[in-house]
Amino acid sequence: MTTVRSVLQSKGSDIWSTAPNTLVFDALKVMAEKNVGALLVMEGNQLIGIFSERDYARKVVLEGESSHTIAIRNVMTSGVISVTPDQSIEDCMTLMTGKHIRHLPVLENSKLVGMISIGDVVKAIISQHEDTIKQLENYITGAR
Repeated sequence: MTTVRSVLQSKGSDIWSTAPNTLVFDALKVMAEKNVGALLVMEGNQLIGIFSERDYARKVVLEGESSHTIAIRNVMTSGVISVTPDQSIEDCMTLMTGKHIRHLPVLENSKLVGMISIGDVVKAIISQHEDTIKQLENYITGAR
């Protein structure tokens, strides 16, 4: 069973975040620079929300707002769903597909330790399946 912890160990635990008073335009620049689809919204060490490309499309563009004048706090998603490092990747996949989300902050003892995306989860599941296939091929052919 692959855990969130093992995914963070292989991908790294860089956390890209922004403050709630940051302008949407500035947050978008960070997302483009870091090549990420979401930023965690932090107030000090406290996770208070997440801002994603989906939030931008639905709450800024479609509402006719200007990314140069609206703050993240006005368009972020609050009530963030998170996971722990010991949760399985399968649990994450179920959660992400069930809740229609693409990013999960990882909290350990209420402390933010990373974030995983749907891409990270899919990559881990594919790797897990490839390992299983190799093991089965070795078993069938008698290789060790």
